[in-house]
Amino acid sequence: PSLLDIMVTCCAVEDLSSAAPVSASLDCLVAEQGCIQEQSCMVLYRLLEYCAAEEAVSPLGPDARLECLEAQNTLQQHRPLQVCKCQRGSRREEHCLRVYWTVRFAAYDEYEVSPYEELELNLVRNIEMSRMASIMAASTHTVDGQNQCLKAAQDCGLYEKCGSLRSEYVVACTKRATVSENNCNRQKCHRALRRFLERVPEEYSFALLFCPCSDHLCGERRRKTIVPSCSYEENGRGEERVGKPNCISLQNYCSRDELCRSRFADFQHNCQPAPLSASGCMRESRAMCLKAYAGLIGTIMTPNYVSNSSTEVSQWCTCDGRGNELQGCQRILHMFSNNICLRNAINSMGISAPPPVEHTPVPAFQPSPRVFQERVHISVNTLPEFNSVNYFSVFTAIPPIVAQDYL
Repeated sequence: PSLLDIMVTCCAVEDLSSAAPVSASLDCLVAEQGCIQEQSCMVLYRLLEYCAAEEAVSPLGPDARLECLEAQNTLQQHRPLQVCKCQRGSRREEHCLRVYWTVRFAAYDEYEVSPYEELELNLVRNIEMSRMASIMAASTHTVDGQNQCLKAAQDCGLYEKCGSLRSEYVVACTKRATVSENNCNRQKCHRALRRFLERVPEEYSFALLFCPCSDHLCGERRRKTIVPSCSYEENGRGEERVGKPNCISLQNYCSRDELCRSRFADFQHNCQPAPLSASGCMRESRAMCLKAYAGLIGTIMTPNYVSNSSTEVSQWCTCDGRGNELQGCQRILHMFSNNICLRNAINSMGISAPPPVEHTPVPAFQPSPRVFQERVHISVNTLPEFNSVNYFSVFTAIPPIVAQDYL
C-alpha cells in the first residue's frame, strides 16, 4: 500500500464535505486549526506539508507526486482550506501563506488568484476617492515634478515613523554584510523595505515611490529610492558586472518562495489590464493595483523605474536567448513595461504631495540609535545610493532562496 493509503486507513475517515459554509475572508490560520482538529483532514494536510517540503529541496518522483496530488484532491472537500485568505503585512503573514500554498501543492501556475483577502469593490472605490481627495486638498499650489519628489522626501523626514523606517532600510541596504566584504545583505534589505512599506501610511510611501519626474536628476534620484544596487541589481567584484537574470528563471525562483509567489499573484490579480475600462484595470481599482505593485518591493521580483518617465517600470531581468520560451518571458516583462492598468495607476496617484498627519506634532528628524551606531548620516532631502558606505554586492544572477531569511 502507498503512504497515503496507510495514513488514511489508520484513522477514522470522516465526511470532509459536511463542513459548514465558510466566508471567503476566513483566515487560513483559522482554517488550519480547524483542519488539525479533524483526524482525516489532519492526515491529508500533514502529508501535503511533507510534499511541499520535499518539493522545495528537489523534484518529487512520479509515484510520490501522484500520492501528493491524490491527497490534494481529497482535501478539496475541506471547504475552509480552499476559500481561506491571508492579510498582507500581518504578524503571521508568512505562516498564513504557507498554509494557503500547502493545499495548492501543484498550483505553480495559479498566479491570477490573490491569496490575500479582498475588500468589497465599493469600499475600495470609496477609500480610493477619499485618499485622492485628501491628497488634492493638501496641495495649495501647483509644483513641478521635481519639487513634488523633493517635498515627498521632506514630508517623510518630518513624519517620525516615515523618517525612522526610511533610515532603517537605508542602513540595512547599504551596510556591508561582513567586515571583509563589500556586499550588502539582500535579505535584510528586503525585510526593511517591506517593513517601511507596510507600516508607513501610503500618503507618504506612495508619494516617495510615485512622484512624477521629467528630468534626469529627478528620475535617477527617484529610481534610487529603494537602493537598487542592493534590492535587486546584481554586481560583481570590482568593475565586473553580472548580467541580468532571465525573466523565466526569476519567476521560477519567486515561485519557490511563498511570500514572493503570493505578492506576484496579488499583482497579477489587481493589475490585470482591461483597455476598454475607464481605469484600464480589470478590477477598476487603481489604488489596489498600486498597493499590489508596492507589495513586490522587497521580494525577489522587486520592480523599479527604468527611465525619467513616471510610468516606465520593469523587472530587472532579460529575455535574451530564450528561444521557444520567448513568448512566456516577454509576457513577464510586459506585465510591468506594457500594462495600461499599472501605467494609469501610477499617473493617477503621483499627482501631488501627501497631506500632513492629523493631530501629530511635526518632530525634528532624528535617526534611530542604530543609525547613529552605523555612522550613516542621511539628509531628509537626500535619497539613497549613498556615499557613506561602499556596498557593491557580490551576488549570483539569482539570489539563493533561504526560507528563514524571509521570516
